[in-house]
Amino acid sequence: MILSNRSSQFTDSVIRRMTRISDSAGAINLAQGFPDFDPPKEMLQRLSEVAMEGPHQYSVTWGAANFREALAKKQSHFMNMEIDPEKEIVVTCGSTEAMMASMLAVTNPGDKVVVFSPFYENYSADAILAGAEPIYVSLKEPEFSFDPNELEEAFALKPKALILCNPSNPSGKVFTKEELQTIADLAVKYDVFVITDEVYEHILYAPHKHVYIASMPGMRERTISCGSLSKTYSITGWRLGYVIAAPYIIEKIRNVHDFLTVGAPAPLQEAAVAGLEFGWDYYEKLAEDYRRKKDLLLQGLSSLKISHTDPQGAYYVLLDISSFGYESDYEFCKDLTTKIGVAAVPGSSFFRENIQKYARIHFAKKNSTLIRVLERLEGINRLKK
Repeated sequence: MILSNRSSQFTDSVIRRMTRISDSAGAINLAQGFPDFDPPKEMLQRLSEVAMEGPHQYSVTWGAANFREALAKKQSHFMNMEIDPEKEIVVTCGSTEAMMASMLAVTNPGDKVVVFSPFYENYSADAILAGAEPIYVSLKEPEFSFDPNELEEAFALKPKALILCNPSNPSGKVFTKEELQTIADLAVKYDVFVITDEVYEHILYAPHKHVYIASMPGMRERTISCGSLSKTYSITGWRLGYVIAAPYIIEKIRNVHDFLTVGAPAPLQEAAVAGLEFGWDYYEKLAEDYRRKKDLLLQGLSSLKISHTDPQGAYYVLLDISSFGYESDYEFCKDLTTKIGVAAVPGSSFFRENIQKYARIHFAKKNSTLIRVLERLEGINRLKK
């Protein structure tokens, strides 16, 4: 029997594949971006209470009322705009569903969608599943900035939407206000939606600042802001994400969401409210903790003379592996995992261009784990051909 053409257009996730290789090799997993430290104790305490008292049945399809209210208060503060918890929020099963539901709500089969390259691997799969055609615009190294003329050429092809990951995975790029203004001006000029992936909104390194494009003039009605609690509260397994958008967009996303997953886990929403109600100093400490981890890893890589990027935000580093003599970055990453004991993701899985010179690692780990990583990487030259 013949399966769908749609499902044949992409493979399994390379990131999750590298996790499986890491697990079988007993490596330290720096491929899939999840922490090895606990979530905030206040959330764990609330989770233990919810386990006994509930809720354990469906919440309102688009999210429990207290979760939406707490999220609206938090995001209104950071996004510098008032968000209506009743009309402008959908709670989803992670940002993965948030992005997919948004794509299905605004695009028709055959529509074009602009995607910056490098990009998180889900975006191309999202476009294929929605029946849309990706238009790739290169982010130029070393700052991963775009050419405004190239971007306008993409907009001239009449896309329905642009996907914006900010801060960016895998590059660590934080788009400047000037760059966002260019995107906003083009979105207004060509009547295009902007679907954002802002899961790393609170993980930034000075002097870089995160600007929410939804808060810019003319963008509130055409921006679909997707986010997640996974990275901010170290709860990637809870699968709690959300969409924030104008009511006319949210109405359609709610319909799609209802038939995709019905609703996000009710007990986890209840426990997560404790985190959403943290004071603003929590987010300052989060960024500072990750800055220290970044400094620890990058200083160690420099001492080992391993060329690398310095991210402006998020928690990913691209290792330049061009001096190791591999024609395939995937083969390099497999050897790094099985022979050195450190798992990474081949950079080619993020690039539309034929670029084989990067391996992506992350530093959302305990300091002790990062020290063990650096100790193992002392033997990396054994991989040189």
